[in-house]
Amino acid sequence: MAIFVDENTRVVVQGITGRDGGFHAREMMAYGTQVVAGVTPGRGGQVFDDKVPVYDTVAEAVREHDANTSVIFVPPFGAAGAICEAADAGCKLIVCITEGVPTLDMVKVMPYIQERGARLIGPNCPGLLAPGIAKLGILPTSIVKEGPVGLVSRSGTLTYEVVYQLTAAGLGQTTCLGIGGDPVIGTTFMDAIMAFNEDPRTEAFVMIGEIGGDAEEKAAAYIKEHVKKPVVSFIAGQTAPPGKRMGHAGAIVSGGSGTAAEKKKALEAAGIPVADRPMDIVPRLQEIWKR
Repeated sequence: MAIFVDENTRVVVQGITGRDGGFHAREMMAYGTQVVAGVTPGRGGQVFDDKVPVYDTVAEAVREHDANTSVIFVPPFGAAGAICEAADAGCKLIVCITEGVPTLDMVKVMPYIQERGARLIGPNCPGLLAPGIAKLGILPTSIVKEGPVGLVSRSGTLTYEVVYQLTAAGLGQTTCLGIGGDPVIGTTFMDAIMAFNEDPRTEAFVMIGEIGGDAEEKAAAYIKEHVKKPVVSFIAGQTAPPGKRMGHAGAIVSGGSGTAAEKKKALEAAGIPVADRPMDIVPRLQEIWKR
């Protein structure tokens, strides 16, 4: 099993005729993901790569091909509208890869999609890859391997690095999930952890956080109370100068809150080992997970 996707996931790619959307749609299809339709307004009637029909609207694509998932590759100014269109059309999982979506747009989007029962991953994220099942986004397939470890991360680059390390150590993954580091995102650490905890195939998982906000502290409290599976964490930004905004828009430390030290303290108090370096994550997991 995997979280959020399965063999019945049927994908429409919004922005499939663009450079990035086209490239990654081909990569998803090559991995075996069921990409059943594409959407680009004004391009309806075209066929992408002689395989995938293109429509002007998501509603048409969903109606004609029973799609239930959307992956979005559209410019920042159109991303919020694309998310809402996918939710309106009945897509229950929406993955928005787009970087630079205005925070105010996302503040308006979140209640809109929640009312329609849709789950959003992103924006500004690499998406999701369930080895052997589906690739939704831009995670490279060459570094994954089917196995029992789940991974959720706010950082795209660290997602790739740690997935590679897990695979190199012979530990495959159930689901590799990049949730994005913007101030307002859809799926959170809590959502992913609850799903991993309920997934019988996920025997252990890794949580990669970063400075800013309190998502890691909330996750630590939940894990301490409800999770019995081995968990290892890492916090990016441990050497960030005080008062500086580092990396993602969500990595803002203000008033002494959201620091790496605070997050590490909360995680360790919950019994979760925190690696000092990315390269230490897998060895720390192997220490506490006897399999």
